[in-house]
Amino acid sequence: MLIRLVREYLRPYHRDLSLLVGLQFLATLGMLYLPTLNADIIDDGVVTGETGTILRLGGVMLAVSVGQVLCSVGAIYFAARTSGALGRDLRSALFARVQRFSTREVGQFGTPSLITRTTNDVQQVQMLVVMAMTIAVTAPIMAVGSVIMALRQDVPLTSLLLIILPLLSGAVAYALSRMHPLFRTIQERLDQLNRILREQITGVRVVRAFVRDEQETERFDRANVELMDVSRRAGNFMSLIFPLVLGVVNVASVAVLWFGGHRIADGGMEIGALTAFISYLMQTLMSVMMATFMFMMAPRASVCAERIQEVLDTESSVAPPAEPVTETTGHGTLELRDVEFGYPGAEEPVLHGVSLAARPGETVAIIGSTGSGKTTLVNLVPRLFDATGGGVLVNGVDVRELDPSRLADLIGLVPQRPYLFSGTIASNLRYGRPEATDEELWHALEIAQAKDFVERMPEGLDTPVSQGGTTVSGGQRQRLAIARALVHRPEIYLFDDSFSALDYTTDARLRAALAAETADATVLIVAQRVSTIRHADRIVVLDHGRVVGTGTHDELMAGNETYREIVLSQLTEQEAA
Repeated sequence: MLIRLVREYLRPYHRDLSLLVGLQFLATLGMLYLPTLNADIIDDGVVTGETGTILRLGGVMLAVSVGQVLCSVGAIYFAARTSGALGRDLRSALFARVQRFSTREVGQFGTPSLITRTTNDVQQVQMLVVMAMTIAVTAPIMAVGSVIMALRQDVPLTSLLLIILPLLSGAVAYALSRMHPLFRTIQERLDQLNRILREQITGVRVVRAFVRDEQETERFDRANVELMDVSRRAGNFMSLIFPLVLGVVNVASVAVLWFGGHRIADGGMEIGALTAFISYLMQTLMSVMMATFMFMMAPRASVCAERIQEVLDTESSVAPPAEPVTETTGHGTLELRDVEFGYPGAEEPVLHGVSLAARPGETVAIIGSTGSGKTTLVNLVPRLFDATGGGVLVNGVDVRELDPSRLADLIGLVPQRPYLFSGTIASNLRYGRPEATDEELWHALEIAQAKDFVERMPEGLDTPVSQGGTTVSGGQRQRLAIARALVHRPEIYLFDDSFSALDYTTDARLRAALAAETADATVLIVAQRVSTIRHADRIVVLDHGRVVGTGTHDELMAGNETYREIVLSQLTEQEAA
């Protein structure tokens, strides 16, 4: 999986990779040639006292060294640039894929896991690619070249490598095979830690309100200790590798000096040749050490690549149309025809045969008990989900056939949990229509009953807003979200319990102002509060995912027992009348 992922995303950079390999090859050849030159200086210059030979070969060594350094610098430059581009492309691909996910896929992976995969997992793959570009090319060339050059110096001594290298490779391979499952567990524990941390930061007020600080601290500590334990077990294997490699290197050096010394004493080998042989032995073992260091990173990067590819291979359940419809003839009509929706693996659908219609100038309200499917129904219109049965039509066209950008232009959604982005009030209001003027923003704020508190802010429209809108109250956040939808100027407004944080007076003023502002648009309101929807043109009553009544407030009070129970749970008989 790791090779497949890296190969796919490095394909556009084949030119840089070719230059990288060429420079690494030249740098390695330079490194391999230096010990031979050093041996020649000793045997032909130092031993014989030929100063001219020493100077001449020394100049060659200096030139080779400079060339090797320049090639190495160039190779590292291309490696860093290419790996950086790889990380950028992977993050962009993950972000683009997640942006196409429906709510179902986001829930399947979980927000903390998606964040970890886009940041930490990509970083692990990127780090391995950097190491591979600087080591994977150099190590095999150096290993093979060093053995060949060592054979040129002395064949009997080279036989020591036939014993050393297999032992070293086998020990390293065993340690790496044990580390792979541990690295997968590390990433899973990291996901768990991120999830707990995100919950605690987001829900800090709830934690403090219920005095659960100690329990939440213990929960975080448990997850933290579990991550530490797995990391320590992986670290134990990693800590064994370097002492093992260094031990083999030192033993090999002693063995070469021992046997090489005897060969020099017997006249079978020159001093310079032994010096060069030791250098080639070190280069051979150093190439194994470099490869070992890279392979230590490979198990974790492999796990991360699997997790990244898992996201990239997941197709959204909300697929874009093959031939999208970009133009519609109607204006703001919304129709649900025998709609059914069920979550994967659920025993029964959330919605059963729901049908309703809303036209421009109408306000249609949806009410029902908790869990009756109101929010699910609203989410089908902007295609946060796709209906598993029936159809949702906007301007006479099924939303599954509409161009996504065209559908976004037609719909203004104010979700049940309004979310504001980090920036300013103005940037949040212009989210759906960047070209909106300041006058249009103030007008939308006035309709949404938010103008007064924005004017009281020191910087007005330029007042900073933190991520999620935590610097404003829940009611202010709802009103700003409503103003954002008004600035968008859609043909269909969807208000999903968007007035729940408002007091009755503000709610009444806002609805009165909305009625005039949205006179030519279609308005669909989901609400729990009867006072919010009692004056709607038509009220749809949901119960366990089925439509059990449709009509005005008075009609439903007279003939629908479910609606009557909901109303009387909030109002007295006299208030309801």
